Amino acid sequence: MQFMLIFKETPGDFAARTDPHQSQPYWAGWSAFIGAMSEAGLIVNGDGLQGPQTATILQVRDGKRIVHDGPFAETKEQLGGYVVIEVPDLDTAIDWAAKAPCAHTASVEVRPVMPPMTAPSA
Repeated sequence: MQFMLIFKETPGDFAARTDPHQSQPYWAGWSAFIGAMSEAGLIVNGDGLQGPQTATILQVRDGKRIVHDGPFAETKEQLGGYVVIEVPDLDTAIDWAAKAPCAHTASVEVRPVMPPMTAPSA
């Protein structure tokens, strides 16, 4: 089964990415985690994301586009990245999610990936 691990990080986590005193341990933790999953052959796809201040939020209301810069709402956690893994079951996905560095400061959401849709018959 495929599961998406959705990594949520705190503002402090995002700041640690570029802080000269915190960036080395921050990236070392992520490198070790991603490296372990890669070595285990679990990774299907994944990416880190730039900070929430770079986001653009789009809504369509009454046929009109509404565009917002930055995160839509002040929250304690923001989306930091994701990875899709192939594992036998939810328990295994949760075991891997628990090893993510952000599980200790924010959270990891674990969701099953939907199977590919088949084209409707003509």
